[in-house]
Amino acid sequence: MPSNAADTGGIVLPPYPHDRLDALKQVANAVPGGMIDVSVGTPVDPMPEIVVKALLDAAAGATGYPATIGSAAYREAAAWWIERRFGCVVAPAEVVAVIGTKELVASLPRALSLRDPSRDTVLYPAAAYPTYAMGAALAGMRAVAVPVDAQWHLDLSQVSDDDASRALVLWLNDPSNPTGAVASPEQMEAAVGWARARGIVVASDECYAEFTYDAHGNPRAPVTALAAGNDGVLAVHSLSKRSNMAGFRAGFVAGDGDLVTYLGELRKHGGMMTPAPVQAAAAVALGDDEHVVDQQLRYARRRAKALPALEARGLVHDGGDSTFYLWLRDAGADSGDQGRDGWAIAADLAETGLIVAPGDFYGEAGAAHVRVALTITDDALDLVVARLSQSLS
Repeated sequence: MPSNAADTGGIVLPPYPHDRLDALKQVANAVPGGMIDVSVGTPVDPMPEIVVKALLDAAAGATGYPATIGSAAYREAAAWWIERRFGCVVAPAEVVAVIGTKELVASLPRALSLRDPSRDTVLYPAAAYPTYAMGAALAGMRAVAVPVDAQWHLDLSQVSDDDASRALVLWLNDPSNPTGAVASPEQMEAAVGWARARGIVVASDECYAEFTYDAHGNPRAPVTALAAGNDGVLAVHSLSKRSNMAGFRAGFVAGDGDLVTYLGELRKHGGMMTPAPVQAAAAVALGDDEHVVDQQLRYARRRAKALPALEARGLVHDGGDSTFYLWLRDAGADSGDQGRDGWAIAADLAETGLIVAPGDFYGEAGAAHVRVALTITDDALDLVVARLSQSLS
């Protein structure tokens, strides 16, 4: 980026959030045994063997260009998975493949603004994945954070009439990254209805749907914006966490037929293709639920083991029960003290070799928190628990 970008009116990109952790990583690396990084939710568990086999079987025949919108088999598998998992009907023609959903999140505002340049605003949760706001910035649009309540749910009543009238997209995210909160079906339907009444496209990031839990750590039914109907709704899904396929960059968007068709045509022109062997592997993964149950249980066990050790360190999880993230703040805030902010908590944990994500990565609403990803091996988690215990003795 040129140093005079601000002078020329160009966008000045902020530092990538996790690059700000370099100093803490030096501290953590000095701990005997080295750093354990739980700041990024990158999967570490094995892919299902049937998925790896499907990838290899398809590789030899992948000499030509893949279908940009997704192969028939991939789109059919996605549509059937949505019906099976959510009880909602989506036709295969209402599904389009994407190259990992981060790419879709970052590019969607620009794509939709080409279709409707009359609106210039993206609405997103005040505690949220930072790419929602960055997607707006990359499109030259306004990013407006929607306040959240004490349970981290959107409070759309606080969106001004001006922002609502200018909004092109409303991002939903259930289960939430970073908080683990999940909207009820009624809350989800109300959010879709609010957006529809104002002509706003709903982009519902449901990538963590398979990791929806109750208060006891038992998997429960997920929610989807598609339950309110497909009109004006785009549901975004990924296989990165569901099937430990993050390295394959496999995802899809489904919903409103006109919007999905438009996105598919745009992506054809841009050459935005998911490799054919990846599509074949993704179709097989979507057809199998057994490996997902195994992964759900892994994350539930890790949460049950990690949370007490972190609580003993003076931290409180005040997020929801879902996903594989813990959303932690200083317990001292409960006694009327201001408590440490996310960076102070992160610095303390770095002394034990643990690297976490300060909550301001996800917006100022999260500044008092840190996010801990449970995407580490069981052996690494045992080491984390042992170190936390030793540091208190």
